[in-house]
Amino acid sequence: MIRISLASVVTAVVSGAVLLRIVLSLKTLVHCLGRWWRCVEERTQAYQNFEIPRYSDCGQENPLYRRAAAYVAALPSLEDAAAANLFSSGRKPNDFFLLLGPGHSAADSFLGARVSWSNAPCAGGVPRLVLRLRRQDRTRVLRPYLQHVESVADDLELRRREVRLFTSSVGAGDGGGPRWRSVLFTHPATLDTVAMDPDLKARIRADLESFLKGRAYYHRLGRVWRRSYLLHGRPGTGKSTFVAAIAKVLGYDIYDVDLSRVSAGGDDLKALLLSTTPRSLILVEDLDRHLKGKGVGEEGESQLTRILNFMDGIFSCCGEERVMVFTMSSDGGGMEGVEPAVLRPGRLDVHIHFPLCDFTAFKTLATNYLGLKDHKLYPQVEEGFHSGARISPAEVGEIMIANRGSPSRALKSVISALQQASPNAGRKPSESGSGRRWEDPAAGSGGLGFGKESIKEFKKLYGMIKLKSGSKKEDATPAASTASATPGKLDKDHPH
Repeated sequence: MIRISLASVVTAVVSGAVLLRIVLSLKTLVHCLGRWWRCVEERTQAYQNFEIPRYSDCGQENPLYRRAAAYVAALPSLEDAAAANLFSSGRKPNDFFLLLGPGHSAADSFLGARVSWSNAPCAGGVPRLVLRLRRQDRTRVLRPYLQHVESVADDLELRRREVRLFTSSVGAGDGGGPRWRSVLFTHPATLDTVAMDPDLKARIRADLESFLKGRAYYHRLGRVWRRSYLLHGRPGTGKSTFVAAIAKVLGYDIYDVDLSRVSAGGDDLKALLLSTTPRSLILVEDLDRHLKGKGVGEEGESQLTRILNFMDGIFSCCGEERVMVFTMSSDGGGMEGVEPAVLRPGRLDVHIHFPLCDFTAFKTLATNYLGLKDHKLYPQVEEGFHSGARISPAEVGEIMIANRGSPSRALKSVISALQQASPNAGRKPSESGSGRRWEDPAAGSGGLGFGKESIKEFKKLYGMIKLKSGSKKEDATPAASTASATPGKLDKDHPH
């Protein structure tokens, strides 16, 4: 029996090995047949090659080569190519990418047609890519495919592009003119981490993405490809963080224009704006402060005129593919007192209000700062917000940073801050000074507190209660003893 079992096992193993070899042979056969069929098809079909050199005859770089190289580097089939060059970007760890090796090709497909890319040997020292497709597909596929290549390459470039922050340095350029100085913009904010109403955030993201893809649409309408946003709200409500987040979404450099350092209608500002590049976000902060300023020897109305000329001048002297962002940080967080001419569409297309923190924004902050999705103290926090209490997102963030080691302590601190900021609380917040300060309304006239006047009132009330108590005792005791006892008690408890 044992011999029979061993023989059965050996037979099964041998049979399995034979079947596996047959299956592998079939796969190999299918692969060989596929290669043979493609070879036959290439011999029988007419193909056309399109060379894309890196430089033109006059030495100028070919933009299509740069986009095509980026597109080919992202093809999944490149990993199956016979040879590919491996590189590291050096910007961040484990950021590797492939480039097509000289003399080798990678396959792609578009609209049902097969195309291939090859890295041709340099002719005359000029690198070139070769696009190959069947001649019968040329009319149907070539132009849409190249548009697809450019679109995908632009998206890849936006995702990989490093955002820079430019600040103006007037009088530091050649001949004493203005120029920009830049640093790498490393702000970690993203639109996902911004504490904002989810529906509003989704609409803003859709608007930004629509703008990025709107070149043909704007040109068809005869409009310049630009967009402008107004961010208004109290200080500490996240306007600057939002600017950093949308710059990351767009992949645009930020140009910070300080109107106090340049003449709003002068040549310095025009030179600064003309020196900005496409795909840039031009930021003007505290627009309301500049609108209220009068300048030296100027009337307030003339200041408004200069601001309007500045806003209109941006759209007349700057190129396309730019986003303008203005911020207002008035005490009320609104736009009261701002001229309607400043706010009209064309100058400011989209208005976004940044309110003080509510419970929805608080939950976003708690997730970002503390990693909380829910907590047993959330009902108390929600009750504090529903009572009408409001504090700034910046204050909530600072509380959570200071107590990041203990989420419960952080939430208790937020609850305490909400109780102090509640409209029904005994103290009210004052934003004068460098930080939040609390004022006691009982210190002045009116209000219920524990000042000297309140103590006197309490003594009088206590004396009246004792007086009534003495009157009740008078009905139950002799008149002589009552007359001798009551005045002494009154003198002690309610002196005149």
